[in-house]
Amino acid sequence: MTGATTAPTPRGAAVGRRIGIGLMYGLFRPRVLGAWRVPTAGPVILAVNHAHNIDGPMLMGTAPRPVHFLIKKEAFVGPLDPFLRGIGQLKVDRTTVDRTAVTQALGVLENGGALGIFPEGTRGEGDFASLRAGLAYFAVRGRAPVVPVAVLGSTERAGRLIPALPPLRSRVDVVFGDAFDAGDGSGRRTRKALDEATLRIQGRLTAHLEDARRLTGR
Repeated sequence: MTGATTAPTPRGAAVGRRIGIGLMYGLFRPRVLGAWRVPTAGPVILAVNHAHNIDGPMLMGTAPRPVHFLIKKEAFVGPLDPFLRGIGQLKVDRTTVDRTAVTQALGVLENGGALGIFPEGTRGEGDFASLRAGLAYFAVRGRAPVVPVAVLGSTERAGRLIPALPPLRSRVDVVFGDAFDAGDGSGRRTRKALDEATLRIQGRLTAHLEDARRLTGR
């Protein structure tokens, strides 16, 4: 039972980063752009589009800091459960308000860590078209700047179905954007304030994705 409440550790996330580097650079050819935009210290949220199954590991292996990702509970099965916990990742139940996951995610930010979030909630077109409110809550409550991240595989073209995995050894572009504050500066966490923050975030993430596609030609 203790595994269900054990807080993720920076050391675990650092191990996860080393594993991500080995796997992602071994299986694909990542090209990282703008990593210098990620604050070198202090709480930060990396908001990533989600079109491929490798998006999380790819960010873990290319971000300049260890990342604690919020990952759906369905991934924590069999031996993957202790492994994901051991590398500092957070299990979240997407069907309800998972208070344990919320507490652990805020703890990561309070300790000055980097929290990775898929704002869309699940894998899809990866275009930030539909955002959940969780990102705004963590950004405002945790007083953490948001860094938009675009992960673009080699097969993204308008009108084509995006496969779960890019071809092995293909180039994958990871483009980091400028950090920004999601809140309005008042610190308010009312429903209206969070809805406004969500719209603000969506605008910035969508604009970054468009810039990243122009930059990379994807």
